[in-house]
Amino acid sequence: MLVNWHDPDYIYLVCGKTDMRKGLDGLAMVIAENYGLELYNNSLFLFCGGRNDRFKGLFWDGEGFIMLYKRFENGHLSWPRNSNEAKELSAQLSTPVIKCWKTPI
Repeated sequence: MLVNWHDPDYIYLVCGKTDMRKGLDGLAMVIAENYGLELYNNSLFLFCGGRNDRFKGLFWDGEGFIMLYKRFENGHLSWPRNSNEAKELSAQLSTPVIKCWKTPI
């Protein structure tokens, strides 16, 4: 299975803290129930828990969901914590996010 990293039409940051114990179905349910966004329209959803050194991504590749996980050994993320919304990233901001997934740990 190969992922086309230029494929997502939309990239959303799910603000606030997400329970990182959730799997594919749990994260998909968070999107469907809380934000009303379309899960199957070529979107990448990014989630962060209480720790700022790791995050998950949920992506529909046309056949099924792919769950991505990234943990930084040195460093952390600045994640929007003060609201419960999903914010769409602009094209300029999405490029560094996509590069982050391709960088080996």
